[in-house]
Amino acid sequence: MDSPLFTAASDFDMGRKMEWAGRSSHLGGIPRKLVFIAVGAFAKVVDTLLNSTSVHNAETLIRLVHSRPPGVPLITVSNHMSTLDDPLMWGFKEFPSADAKLARWVLAAEDICFKNVVLTYFFRLGKCIPIRRGAGIYQEHMNEALDRLSDGAWEQLHTFPEGKVSQEDKPIRRLKWGTASLIERAPVTPIVLPIVHHGFEKVMPEKSFFGRRPPFPLCNKDIKIVVGEPIDFDLPKLRQMAMSVSRDMSFRSSGWPMTSPHGLDEPAQRWLYTTISDRIRAIMEHLRCLAIQF
Repeated sequence: MDSPLFTAASDFDMGRKMEWAGRSSHLGGIPRKLVFIAVGAFAKVVDTLLNSTSVHNAETLIRLVHSRPPGVPLITVSNHMSTLDDPLMWGFKEFPSADAKLARWVLAAEDICFKNVVLTYFFRLGKCIPIRRGAGIYQEHMNEALDRLSDGAWEQLHTFPEGKVSQEDKPIRRLKWGTASLIERAPVTPIVLPIVHHGFEKVMPEKSFFGRRPPFPLCNKDIKIVVGEPIDFDLPKLRQMAMSVSRDMSFRSSGWPMTSPHGLDEPAQRWLYTTISDRIRAIMEHLRCLAIQF
């Protein structure tokens, strides 16, 4: 008989049941602070002591993490090269990786990070939001991510819009629409900051240790992180274009709800999410080429 401690998340939605563990008020915030101190120290050691890390335009990221207009959230997006991209991408020297208050929220795969009670509690303390891959952009926890952007605080949300790890040195893949939907549905248009990294796939390769990931991060690797400039989206104009284009679109409906308060039907949403995603992808691909040359 399986222990209750390791009941599968599919049988018991621990991510949702333990949402309380991700609140800053949980036990006075002490467990969260301890997690970020420990994980932040781990990331610093891997990035700065065990490997060589160079960051281009770090000042833009640090400035936006520390200071933005009141109530304006920040969405950072990046490519996904390894299972340790987060937290390692925040471990470079100048970044406040141990500060739980400034730390990002991040969308995390439910089947990997929320397998049992222990992992669920740990990743909830680490400000992770469970996402079920393949469940669509209107799944329950996407609303939780939207809530983080709607809190009125200086929240940062990080997403991996490619949707899964790929360690091949190839162009940025087609982006999933989840990030675009969060940008469109947020009550205050977020600042969107693209980041591309190269080298984490060598620190934690998928198939190097008897065909599996190594038990510990590898050393003496070169890590490059390129931070772009904020992407400006004129959402009112894009929504008008989406509604205009959608009148001429015909396809089989998936039963998406009409977004409020903007009243976009499913064809308009699809056009809008595609347009936003394609722009982010083009900018990320440009940064990827810079990272290779950097």
